[in-house]
Amino acid sequence: MTFNGWLQIAIYCALLILLTKPIGGYMTRVFNGERTVLSPVLRPVERGLYRLSGVDETQEHRWVTYAVAMLAFTFAGFIVLYALQRLQAVLPFNPANQIAVTPDLAFNTSVSFITNTNWQSYVPETTMSYLVQMAGLTVHNFLSAATGIALAIALIRGFSRRSGTTIGNFWVDMTRCTLYILLPVSIVVGLVFVWQGMPQSLAAYTEATTLEGAKQIIAQGPVASQEVIKMFGTNGGGFFNANSAHPFENPNALTNLIQILLIFSLGAGLTNVFGRMVGNQRQGWAIFAVMFVLFMAGTVTTYWAEAAGNPAFAALQVDQTASALQAGGNMEGKEVRFGIANSALFATITTDASCGAVNTMHDSLTPLGGMVPMVNIMLGEIIFGGVGSGLYGMLLFVIVAMFVAGLMVGRTPEYMGKKLEAKEVKMAMLGILILPLSMLGFTALAVVLPDGTGALNNAGPHGFSEALYAFVSATGNNGSAFAGLSANVPFWNSTLGLAMFIGRFLMIIPMLAIAGSLVRKKIVPVSAGTFPTDGGLFVGLVVGVILITGGLTFLPSLALGPIVEHLAMQAGTLFNTGS
Repeated sequence: MTFNGWLQIAIYCALLILLTKPIGGYMTRVFNGERTVLSPVLRPVERGLYRLSGVDETQEHRWVTYAVAMLAFTFAGFIVLYALQRLQAVLPFNPANQIAVTPDLAFNTSVSFITNTNWQSYVPETTMSYLVQMAGLTVHNFLSAATGIALAIALIRGFSRRSGTTIGNFWVDMTRCTLYILLPVSIVVGLVFVWQGMPQSLAAYTEATTLEGAKQIIAQGPVASQEVIKMFGTNGGGFFNANSAHPFENPNALTNLIQILLIFSLGAGLTNVFGRMVGNQRQGWAIFAVMFVLFMAGTVTTYWAEAAGNPAFAALQVDQTASALQAGGNMEGKEVRFGIANSALFATITTDASCGAVNTMHDSLTPLGGMVPMVNIMLGEIIFGGVGSGLYGMLLFVIVAMFVAGLMVGRTPEYMGKKLEAKEVKMAMLGILILPLSMLGFTALAVVLPDGTGALNNAGPHGFSEALYAFVSATGNNGSAFAGLSANVPFWNSTLGLAMFIGRFLMIIPMLAIAGSLVRKKIVPVSAGTFPTDGGLFVGLVVGVILITGGLTFLPSLALGPIVEHLAMQAGTLFNTGS
């Protein structure tokens, strides 16, 4: 670890904190229907969209109607994206003459992009046409992100409103999010990315002649437009197989900084939206603090593990010390232009959020360095998290923490003045526990069935980690992977698709049920016995509940994978050095 590395991490943290309040203020005005700087231009467009689609923006939904609208919209998106992939051979904007995508892969990819997962079992530049990349994948990068944010706003209304019955209008929330937030930033930052060297073209792939005289096909296309929304919407699906390690997707240190700021910006901003909507910004900063503490713990651990390098190399007299001439540490699978610190920071951020974009290969991380991204997703990606999903996932843990606090002091738990009764606690636990059921259940099948083990390129604990990471990533709607898994086979495409569906929608329904229940309740005045939820005690309690829940649930599986792999690596070092 170096001073320069810590300085870069500190600069990122400072920028994130500075962005949180202005982003939160702007988003609050958007979702409250207030005038913004873009209203003179976009408000007529918004009204026109409502007229075309027959939406009454003044009519709000109860939670069941909100959920049905969200599910119907998502299902329609699935059908369209599946059809685009199956028919791409006969559709335009296909300069590389890509053939139709197989049914199992088309199913996997369609579920992946409607759930904001963007798991890619394929090589994008050789599998998908420009039309599918633009009209299919990029469009869903916007829509799935807008859906997640709309759902978070619905839950916030459940806490902030008094004795109501509705939690907003799904169509209005999604439209405003796309029109006022996602599109403007994507256009501006997309142009910045083009300026920095990312391709944005519909031209055919370029054929080049190498120095040896061989022919090489250089893939290109509408990269910058997809890159910005994949980060801003925490989608993660790359235009190229190498994702943000590819120089066309992430040319330099500036684009790398912009990308990791984009990943966290909306998730951090939503904590401020929460504080503003409930009428106390300190409440939002308390949620931010919980996320930030967990984020820094993961960043420090990953940076330390990767900077320490592989102890097995000590016997080979390999110098892994950082110096003016080398990065030091474990540089396997990392880009030299980013180094250890930015690779560790990126890996932590992308798995704290449901992004899945990578600038380093997670399969090449040290066992403990690779365990941190896995744990981040196991916890539900609540550490700033995916757009919307991070906040509502965190609020489920807050409900459980308040229940625990209520048990300790012997009174009915409450949060934001709303009494938390049996229904809310049960729904919160259901939303939390559905994730490990999918993650661990599918992993158990994959490591005992021949169709599952046949796709693993490594045996032993690392092979188990590859399988576990895949279902953790799919259920957590992340999309990153350990590269030793050859997932483009029917078994993995089907099971991962189901895991993505479960992780997205079987968590959303209990969450919306909580919103519908809370919005009907009156706000109870603060009394001497009210647990303060805007200070350090609250932050410590929520962090403790998250870590205890995660530890009790996932420690046995981690012990079979990265932990035992780390111990084996240490034991090998002792043996090789004769210690």
